[in-house]
Amino acid sequence: MKKIILAAAATLLVTIGLQAQDSRLKPDHPDTYVVQKGDTLWDISGTFLSQPWYWPEIWQVNPQVENPHLIYPGDRLNLVYIDGQPRLELERAPTAYKLSPTSNNRLGPSVRREPIGSAIPAIPLDAINAFLSRTRIVGPGAFQGVPYVISGQDQRILMGAGEKIYARGDFREPLSSYGIYRPGPVYADPYTGEELGQQALDIGSVDLRQLDTDNANTEYAVATMDVTRTSRDIRLQDRLLPVEERAIAALFQPGAPSVPVDGVILGVEEGVTQVAKYDVVALNRGLREGLQPGHVLAIYKRGATVRDQLARESVKLPDERAGVLMVFRSFEKMSLGLVLEADKPLAVMDLVRNP
Repeated sequence: MKKIILAAAATLLVTIGLQAQDSRLKPDHPDTYVVQKGDTLWDISGTFLSQPWYWPEIWQVNPQVENPHLIYPGDRLNLVYIDGQPRLELERAPTAYKLSPTSNNRLGPSVRREPIGSAIPAIPLDAINAFLSRTRIVGPGAFQGVPYVISGQDQRILMGAGEKIYARGDFREPLSSYGIYRPGPVYADPYTGEELGQQALDIGSVDLRQLDTDNANTEYAVATMDVTRTSRDIRLQDRLLPVEERAIAALFQPGAPSVPVDGVILGVEEGVTQVAKYDVVALNRGLREGLQPGHVLAIYKRGATVRDQLARESVKLPDERAGVLMVFRSFEKMSLGLVLEADKPLAVMDLVRNP
């Protein structure tokens, strides 16, 4: 009897697992799809799945296909079932044919060679790359004692790319290049009060041209800088920090975190309180909580508290799902995410959880 119960339980678990995966397929999903130029993995996933970030769970790596994780226009994706579970298999586009000079001008197959750069990206980087900012989260005291902008060319107070600026500060160990940042808000966890970090708003980049002695302070120098890049106007008192190595891979795979996540949106990059699609937001969860670049999180609006007139008591309504974001930078205690979907108006202090 015990064996029968265990067998029945195992069968039930398998059935539930299959139903859970089937439920992720959109009701009107196609059985095949031919990849088009301009497609992204995110878009294609949305063609098959209700939740695109579950793509890795149904991707079937074909051992006979070279570089199966790279998908090109013309390739065909086929929905199949393996051991009862939905899987997507990759079928390469037909090989090109050309005239063979050694075979009486007969058509012969040739190997199709595609540069890796022509593979479709995982997410629409061409559309969102401008929003994936270089803004950083820095620790306490990061802006203390660092060089700062004192003037622009011809004593201008607003400066841009291609211009010359002047900075003053400690340049005893000068670098060839610097990033320009504007001190932003200091973030604290709304539940514990722990200080998590300070926003360093990205302004631009400069190259060092020359250093001159500061007559007013021998420990300082005045640096002449060439502005090589700006994301917003440079202002007086903007700070110089060492350039930070930063790379966002075009082919990284968005996916759900493997650990439970229960956090909030602490702020928006430009300092406003309202949040919209493609806004960069700061989260109170980071590397120590298991958040990594590429992790996808659902955004929830807090449920309102209403009065039950019949029972004469207060009742909190359920939190309501309102959008999706993807973490693109992770720090020890915080992360920066890009809002990819916003079904409702979003705001600071909205909740973020596993999708």
